[in-house]
Amino acid sequence: MTVVALLADPPREGLVASGLAESTPLSTAEAGELYEALFRDAVLAVDRSGGDLLVNYPVDEDLPADHRTDTSPEAELRALVADTLGDTGDVRFERQVGSSFGARAGNTVTHLLREEGADSVAVVTPSAPLLSRTIVDAAAMKLRTNGVVLGPSTRGRTYYAGFTEPIDFDGAFADPSLPTLAERGRDAGLDVEFVETTPALETGDDLLDVVPTLRARFAAERVVPDYTAAFVHEHGLDVIVEDGDARLIRD
Repeated sequence: MTVVALLADPPREGLVASGLAESTPLSTAEAGELYEALFRDAVLAVDRSGGDLLVNYPVDEDLPADHRTDTSPEAELRALVADTLGDTGDVRFERQVGSSFGARAGNTVTHLLREEGADSVAVVTPSAPLLSRTIVDAAAMKLRTNGVVLGPSTRGRTYYAGFTEPIDFDGAFADPSLPTLAERGRDAGLDVEFVETTPALETGDDLLDVVPTLRARFAAERVVPDYTAAFVHEHGLDVIVEDGDARLIRD
């Protein structure tokens, strides 16, 4: 089985999804709610798959002083997982270690592969609303015959990165991460494969991609991410085009 490491922060107002709050009609509180919805949907996607979920959390000292509370990040994320799944019995929680995202992801992947003997390890974040059980399982199948499996997102980003061997992770997740991760995989002598492309959700421009996709899936009665779809519906988000320019609106 693939261990899927979900690197996440506690969904505190102003700490997470700042790019959404700065570039959309959403407030900082609402952006935090959307991040929480994305986190819950990622938890569900991995739990419904054949993968093993590991939630990688920061500790208080890793957070800016004004975003620390009496509740630890681990406890906050544990509570969200328990509320989403009913319990946390099958979910592992581990502290993030590293000064950058690439370092934290690399430390987690390397430790699990080399010290714990995992067959494959994947890195995801709460930024891919259409991450699903089928994607996680398809990636796991590809990791049986490839050393690196990547999930391409918009503008050269990567929503899923799976490995059977460590690569050089220094700066590998800096945008655009997709070509960098592919190159690092080949530099390590590994075959690189891809799963389907899905949009990321980190900025206002991303919502212009995601909201119409979700609304189309509503209309077609296809599967949608439970919590993110509910957020879009409850906040009346939609996209219109005026004079050739798309913009996000809310009812």
